[in-house]
Amino acid sequence: MIRDILDTHTHTLASGHAYSTIRENAHAAAEKGLELLAITEHAPRLWGSCQSIYFQNLRVVDRSAYETELLMGAELNILDEQGTVDLELRSLKQMDIAIASLHVPCIRPGSREFNTQACINAMKNPYVSILGHPDDARYPVDFRALVQAAKEYGVLLELNNSSLRPGSSRKNARDMDMEMLKLCMEYKAPIVMGSDAHVDSDVGRHDEALQLLEEMNFPEELVVNRSVEELKKYLNRGRNNK
Repeated sequence: MIRDILDTHTHTLASGHAYSTIRENAHAAAEKGLELLAITEHAPRLWGSCQSIYFQNLRVVDRSAYETELLMGAELNILDEQGTVDLELRSLKQMDIAIASLHVPCIRPGSREFNTQACINAMKNPYVSILGHPDDARYPVDFRALVQAAKEYGVLLELNNSSLRPGSSRKNARDMDMEMLKLCMEYKAPIVMGSDAHVDSDVGRHDEALQLLEEMNFPEELVVNRSVEELKKYLNRGRNNK
């Protein structure tokens, strides 16, 4: 059984289409025995989410004031083939963690080459720690190229539990994830499970992801959810390399 003590992808009311507070999410994480929780609000280009000033003010949140260790960050929107994201460096420097993802309202699905290059260029950003849910068949990608780039740039590929749940808006996620995971094993590229919770009851929910990992005999040493210390090796490369 893969050890699972952290959740790197959750949202609160601030994201505009989620339903719980920071404290409610943190309490849910503690109740489930998580040692670390990341709050990763949607960045400004997604409809109804918070604006740049929200992320510039993250310093006011006491990361140790809750029942589990807290990270404050964002789920950034990849905007173009150059991997541009929708927050400036000033905001990125305030974050403990940043995910970069493709979302239909923010970037139109392109060719396999276009989508792949957009993701790879986003991963080159030293403040991006995780490539979020690269499992939507509406955005076909070259997974071999993505896995190689993730390994080269020290970015974690996300196995998104929400994508694998019945009724997900993402298409053919299971098949896409299986392809990604096979290549991660081949290249020994680490992954992270994220709940993508939009309500506190889903915080730490990785049941679908864990089932898939077990079916594929995916090695535990490539799953960073097993260790807070291991996760922190991948955070804020820009800050750590100064």
